[in-house]
Amino acid sequence: MLACGYMHSQNREGLELSIIVPLFNEFESIPHFLARMREVAPELGIFELIMVDDGSRDGSRDVIARSQGTLPVQVIILTRNFGQTAALAAGIERARGDVIVTIDADLENDPHDIPKLVALLNEGYDVVSGWRQGRWSGQRLTRKFPSLIANWLISRLTGVYLHDYGCTLKAYRADVIKSVRLYGEMHRFIPAYASWQGGKVAELKVKHEPRRHGKSNYGFGRVFRVLLDLVVVVFMHRYMNRPMHFFGAWGFLSAALGVIAGFVAVLLRLLGVADLVETPLPILATLFTLVGVQLILFGVIAEILMRTYYESQNKRPYNIKKS
Repeated sequence: MLACGYMHSQNREGLELSIIVPLFNEFESIPHFLARMREVAPELGIFELIMVDDGSRDGSRDVIARSQGTLPVQVIILTRNFGQTAALAAGIERARGDVIVTIDADLENDPHDIPKLVALLNEGYDVVSGWRQGRWSGQRLTRKFPSLIANWLISRLTGVYLHDYGCTLKAYRADVIKSVRLYGEMHRFIPAYASWQGGKVAELKVKHEPRRHGKSNYGFGRVFRVLLDLVVVVFMHRYMNRPMHFFGAWGFLSAALGVIAGFVAVLLRLLGVADLVETPLPILATLFTLVGVQLILFGVIAEILMRTYYESQNKRPYNIKKS
C-alpha cells in the first residue's frame, strides 16, 4: 500500500471530520465528486478527505493528484483491487477525525447530505446510516428484489432494523468504528456491531442519484456473498464468547439421537420385529453418537482457544462508556 497526501496546516490539530472515499476505476466521476465536495466544504468545519484508490487501472489516481491543493486530500493507493471493505479499512486506519464519514465517489450519494448525517450524529448517536430515497425508481425487479431480501434478512438476524444496509454513506464516531476489524463484506454490518456493543444507531433519508459513469457491480452474486458474511457475523456475535453453547447443544442433540436410534434398534430386536442387521438403526446410532462426541470436543477446544485469546491479548469482555 502506497500513500501520499496534502493537509492544510490548520488541520493537523483539532481535526473534526474524516471523510473516506473508496474508489475503483472512477476516472470520469472523480472531478464531479470533488466539485461537489468543494461546494459543501464550508459546512464541514475542519476536515480531511481520504481517497482510497482500490487498484484502479483507468488513471483515477492522476485525477485525484491534480485536485490536491484545492481540498485537504490524502491519497491511499492500494497495490491491487482488494474490495470495498479493505479500502474502507485502509482509510479508517489513517483517519484522524473525531467523526468518520464514508461515501462513494460515483455520486449516487450527494456530499451535501454529509452535514445532515453529522448533525444527527451530534444529537447523541454513534452511527448514522443513510437510507437512499428513490433508489429503485425505474429499476428492474432483478435488482430490487435481492436488495430487499438482503436488507430484511440482515435486519431480522442482527436485530438492528435498517432499510438500507448497503448505503455507503454513513457517519460514525471514530472510537466506535476503529474498534471494528473489517474483512470480507463486513463494512455493511458496522451498524449492527455498534448496536451490539451498546451504541445508538439512527437512520437518515438521503438523496440518491443514478450513476452517471461506469456500471454498478450489484447483483445476485454480491447478495450471496453478503449472506455468507451475515452467517459469520451472527455466529461470532452470539457464540464468540461461549462457543461451547453452540457446539455443545448440537453435540448433545446428535448424541441423544444416537441413543434413541440404538434403543429403538434393540427394542425391535427384543420384540422380534427386526434383527439388528435388518435395519439401518445401528449404523445411525453409531454415526449420531460419534458426531455428537466430536461436536462436544470441538466446543471444548473452541472454548480453550477463546479463553487463551482473551487472556493473551488482555481483552475485556465489556466496553466502558463512562466511569
